[in-house]
Amino acid sequence: MPEWVQATFLDKASPVANPEPAHLADAQIGYLWAAVKNKRKGKRVIGQCETGTPQGAMSTWAKARVEQQITDRFGSLPDFIITLDANYCAACGVAEFMALVEHELYHAAQDVDSFGAPKFNSQTGRPVFTIRGHDVGQFIGAVRRYGADAAGVHELVGAASRPPEIARAHIEHAAHAIFASPR
Repeated sequence: MPEWVQATFLDKASPVANPEPAHLADAQIGYLWAAVKNKRKGKRVIGQCETGTPQGAMSTWAKARVEQQITDRFGSLPDFIITLDANYCAACGVAEFMALVEHELYHAAQDVDSFGAPKFNSQTGRPVFTIRGHDVGQFIGAVRRYGADAAGVHELVGAASRPPEIARAHIEHAAHAIFASPR
């Protein structure tokens, strides 16, 4: 999988290369297939990108144990681990699969300093990586490249293309009523 991702999305010679995640060309990314369904807030999770080093509150031994398991699996601690729902990936189309992988790559970001310049580790010179949350930019990129259906945001695109359900006059009337009344 790492070779396919590199050749498909990050190699400039690929017909479907994406320049947006170019900062990942030297990143170490581990890929896992999950055969167990995952839900978060009642919605099925079909992909997840996280840093290779364990995050969150855990004891020193627990962190060391997890790091050892990751190292045993990948040979070292990768910069990122992307986990994909194997059942979804086996059933979806090629465009949906590619959109999913790219969506997860959008989460794998190079950190920036307070001026917006890319951060680098002062000792190793390697980029400092971080996880980027969901933002409109990743959805725009996926929709632009694969279409709303494959990117899984057909409903969002449809809602954005329709006029608002609440008329501007009603919004202004409600706002006037709130701000005109004494508090």
